[in-house]
Amino acid sequence: MSGKITFGYLYDFRNPPQWHRPWPELYNEILDTVVETEALGFDGAWVPEHHGAEDGYMPAPNVALGAIAGRTKTIRLGSAVGLAPLYHPVRFAEECAVLDSFANGRLEMALAIGYRKRETNAYGVDFKKRGAMFDEFLEIVRRLWAGERVTFAGQFYNIQDAAIIPPPPRGHVPLYIGGFADKALARVAKYADGYFGNEDVCGLYADKLRAEGKDPAAARIRIQGLFLAVAEDPAAAMEELAPYYHHVNNSYGEWLNEDKAIGIDDPALKTMPLEDFKKSGILQIVTPEQAIAKFKRMQTRIPVEHFMMMMPPGLPAERFLSYAKLFAEQVLPAFR
Repeated sequence: MSGKITFGYLYDFRNPPQWHRPWPELYNEILDTVVETEALGFDGAWVPEHHGAEDGYMPAPNVALGAIAGRTKTIRLGSAVGLAPLYHPVRFAEECAVLDSFANGRLEMALAIGYRKRETNAYGVDFKKRGAMFDEFLEIVRRLWAGERVTFAGQFYNIQDAAIIPPPPRGHVPLYIGGFADKALARVAKYADGYFGNEDVCGLYADKLRAEGKDPAAARIRIQGLFLAVAEDPAAAMEELAPYYHHVNNSYGEWLNEDKAIGIDDPALKTMPLEDFKKSGILQIVTPEQAIAKFKRMQTRIPVEHFMMMMPPGLPAERFLSYAKLFAEQVLPAFR
């Protein structure tokens, strides 16, 4: 496959202690940064979700997305990923419909079940039942977005005569689902418009689409490449960027291993000293030419429609934008 692939950034709005700034100042700077990336030609601004993190990882993505919608005009925006078991499906469907109106039809949500027990505990949700909750949630939300008046009696949700007004401007909100396990990919194939996650499980996603009677050739796939940056001098960029991405790597490593919830044995999900991180290969800093070749190879393997990088927390906005500008000027044109 060849052709257009779009690119965007994830903004987690973290404020790590070692680079801490006043919250209003940080939030407004990130909003300014999203506006700048839109002007540079990027196509996506995505907000993830976690709760109770010491560095203030965004706990209210729909609020942040509302702020982004008000500051932008063309860029697509959405969660990546929102933690579905922590929302009531009717309230979620309503909020997204309103968000999509503010965004003039640019909202595209990605959801998953989450992996931290402390988050489900804080919301009074049974961690072991979050997958089954998600299935009921998805059925309800998709029916509400389609304009149905919904009565539903399930194990987790009992809803009578629910409808959302106003509806989403397009009659639906594009929905992507993330995950890695067999059950997660089956859920993606059944309920979602596309898959959000890692390339190495896209073959399983194709199998699940076939099982649902759907054509894998029509699959919609978004790949997260949070530890990728483009620079003219990768070695110098490694020295500048590594501390910020190291914070991201180690925090994810701590969270993923606190409950051993998803059973993934990946060196990128483990904590390590900064110097080991630099040598690990987890952070990929490539030249523009190498980036173009990487994405073109990816297009031959999977029908990827969007690739998501990140603004690492703590990195000053002007430095982040210098890397984003290089990507926009030297990589984006190859995929237009």
